[in-house]
Formats: sequence, C-alpha cells, structure tokens
Amino acid sequence: MIDLVAFNGWAKNLRLRNGTAELLVTLEVGPRILSYTKSGGLNPLKIYEDQAGTTGDTVWRNRGGHRLWIAPESREITYFLDNAPVAWEQLGPHRVRVTPPAETAIGFQKQLDITLDASGTGVTVVHRVTRLGATPADLALWALTVMTPGGVALMPQPALGEHPRDLLPNRKMVVWPYTDLSDPRWTFGRRFFRLRQDATRGATKIGLADPLGWCAYVVGDVCFLKRYAWDPAATYLDGGCNFETFSNTKMLEVESLGPLLRLAPGASAEHTERWILLDAPRDLAAQTDDQLAGFFQPHAPR
Repeated sequence: MIDLVAFNGWAKNLRLRNGTAELLVTLEVGPRILSYTKSGGLNPLKIYEDQAGTTGDTVWRNRGGHRLWIAPESREITYFLDNAPVAWEQLGPHRVRVTPPAETAIGFQKQLDITLDASGTGVTVVHRVTRLGATPADLALWALTVMTPGGVALMPQPALGEHPRDLLPNRKMVVWPYTDLSDPRWTFGRRFFRLRQDATRGATKIGLADPLGWCAYVVGDVCFLKRYAWDPAATYLDGGCNFETFSNTKMLEVESLGPLLRLAPGASAEHTERWILLDAPRDLAAQTDDQLAGFFQPHAPR
C-alpha cells in the first residue's frame, strides 16, 4: 500500500507498507528515505530534528535518512543542493520512483526507484544518475545511509588465510586523514570490524574493498542490513573502496559505492542496494565474532 502522510514537519511524504515493514520517503526535499521500520518499531535512520520540516534552504543540509551522492567528493558536484520538492510516480503496488529537479548547472539528473517487498522487510533501492551535460563525466554512484546514534556498525571480513601458502594480500583498508586507529570506537576483529557511534567523539572514517558485499548496523533491538555489489574487475574510487563508514558525535553512516565509470551525454548508470531489518538480541553488537557470524549466516551472502 502507498499513501501520503505527514512526518517530522514535512506535510507530504510517501508511505510504503506491507503489514510488516514501512518506509517513509519525503516529497518536499531530497530524494530522501527518512524512516524504515518494522511493525512500528525503532527507526534506525537518523533524522536531524533541527533540519526536519524545512524546504527551500540555500545551503546543503544533511537532514539524515538515505540519499544518493555523486563521487568523487567535491563541493560543486557532491554537495549540490537537494532542498526542493521531488516528483514521484507509482510503478507497482509497493514500488515508487522519486525524481528531484534536474541538476542542470552541473549536468546530472538523479532518481531513486524504491521497492518494498510484498511481505517481510526486504527493500530494493535502485540509485540512478543520468548525464545531462554535453561532455562525458567520470564518476561513481554513492549511496549513503545515516544511522541513528547509539549503535554499532558491523563489517564482515573474508576468511583468514595461512602463511606461507597465501602470499598475496586479499583485503584493502583506506584511512582518512582525521581517523585515529587507536580510537576506542574501532574494533578490528578476526571476522568483523566494528565501529561504535559515540556522542562524545568527533569525525572518523575508513573505507574497504569489500568482496563480501554487505554491512550491518545494530541499535537497540533492531539490525539494519544492507547488501551491495563488488566487481573484482572494476575500478573503485577512494583508493579502491566499495564501502565506507563515517561517524561523528551525532550519527554514523554506512555507505556503498558503485565502480568508477565514464558516463556519456544522455547515458544513465545504476547502483542497487538491498535492505532488510532483523530482530536483534540487545547484546548482539557485543557478541564474539563467531557468534555474529552465526547470527548473520542465514541472512547475508558469504
């Protein structure tokens, strides 16, 4: 079912629901997915309350929720304002397409196709960018989900190898200049990396070349899991990352990136994420790596 509802000061928001899960997508800015819940439970997506309900701002606003960006990160292109109302069309019983105004000044058109499964909590988000400019553009599609504070991001790692049998590297981690790897928010385990959101600590960020193609965020009794692609033959930006995570005093982001591509005039590119919500024991983020692996085994690709 799809209807229009008010939410957090915005009067017009699409609500997609199937009896188990519910998504809210604002039509007044963005496009932004603002809420993703199961049976009226906790929304794991962060909403900046001091930015809620506004539209037409003359500066870029984080606002929270889930958004589409264009990489590499730049003030001109990545932070192009998304403060205007968006158009929408219904593509199916639980599927919508939201289209913001064209970014004609920089030559791009963004879109999100959002599908809630007919049952359960599964969601498919197709991110699309079309080149409007007269020249090709080198870019990657970048999907960012802003998570509510107080949780832990979980990043699975490939199985350990053996020496001297395995002589070549099989993992890559990229570290941003402001990231202190002795920061106690970080735990680098055998099977999982973890980043804990902490309201007393500032910016930190790493990126990964993630062949497993999934991550999770656990807050309270909710586990948000997203899946995304990895192409070993492709080139990825930011030193080879298809996954990045950032946190500060207010929130934590889990971000996936598509491969670097050259987008010709009139051409479009897509990047797809698959989401699910899981019921989590309240001590899930504190469990051992082996316990975590057992919890996620039925839900996440190996």
